[in-house]
Amino acid sequence: MTAIDLGLPQLGGLADVPTTDEPQKAKDYKSDQEVRWCPGCGDYIVLNAVQAFLPELGLKRENIVFVSGIGCSSRFPYYLNTYGMHSIHGRAPAIATGLAVTRPDLSVWVVTGDGDALSIGGNHLIHTLRRNVNLKILLFNNRIYGLTKGQYSPTSEEGKVTKSTPMGSLDHPFNPISLALGAEATFVARALDSDKKGLTEVLRQAAEHRGSALVEIYQNCPIFNDGAFDVLKDRDEAARRIIPLTDGEPIRFGPDGEYGVVRSGFGGLDVAKVSEVGEEGLVVHDATTDDPTYAFALSRLGDQALTHTVTGVFRNAPRTTYDDAARAQTAQAAEAKPADLQSLIRGNDTWTVS
Repeated sequence: MTAIDLGLPQLGGLADVPTTDEPQKAKDYKSDQEVRWCPGCGDYIVLNAVQAFLPELGLKRENIVFVSGIGCSSRFPYYLNTYGMHSIHGRAPAIATGLAVTRPDLSVWVVTGDGDALSIGGNHLIHTLRRNVNLKILLFNNRIYGLTKGQYSPTSEEGKVTKSTPMGSLDHPFNPISLALGAEATFVARALDSDKKGLTEVLRQAAEHRGSALVEIYQNCPIFNDGAFDVLKDRDEAARRIIPLTDGEPIRFGPDGEYGVVRSGFGGLDVAKVSEVGEEGLVVHDATTDDPTYAFALSRLGDQALTHTVTGVFRNAPRTTYDDAARAQTAQAAEAKPADLQSLIRGNDTWTVS
């Protein structure tokens, strides 16, 4: 169902949220709680990036809500001077959906991890994305269960030796970006915890998007999976492996931009040398493409070994949000037939249980 079918306007992601004229700084979003993660945890970097980014939105702090599930990343609400809720395992998207539907005046964010979101919370995640609820999901991916002390997670590589897989994991891992696109999420992006500039830009675009936005953040766990993304943080290796996306520009990468992304096979994408295919042979990135198959093909360029890792915004396409549609439907029903609680209670559609 489209916005045209419902007669709903395509509003920005923050259109209904009250703004403030008072200047804000990062310190305004720091709570009085002691930040308690392990030394060297990537969560510190992400927290600092979020606290520095939120003032840019110009929103009232009482109209911002962070909901988390269970895991190391789920301590986020304690450390932000906004409203927040540390909820239950895997259910943060469901709780956040209730908030988004009933309170259009709130900017609703979900903070979750690869275990919380993709294992026990898998169903809640995909249904939130397919419904296109107007909320933002930050998925911290460290490829391990950190809070419960180092078991393999749904994103751990095949053969991963952990406390729960001493002979190596037999599971094939999820690709969170592919999963989100398969659920037809309208905004999907990836960033590194160590890339503050790239992370901030992705967060900004996610906030401006009206609908479900999933941002996967590669995040280091120094205790149970230290160095999982080191190859993407070494300058030389990063230049060879990271494929940055910039809307409207040819997709090129490499130390000297010598590689690029080209069309291949039945709707697929591949990597080639620019000298062999020419500039005109490169794919020009368009995150606004309505068909998600292009963004899905981008997500398949990566592999477990991080040989190629695409970063930036894969998809940013408009679609009517679930909460806008639900509120419109409720108003339509109320106008057509005013609610009569007594007739419902005393009506004939009842059951007798004995």
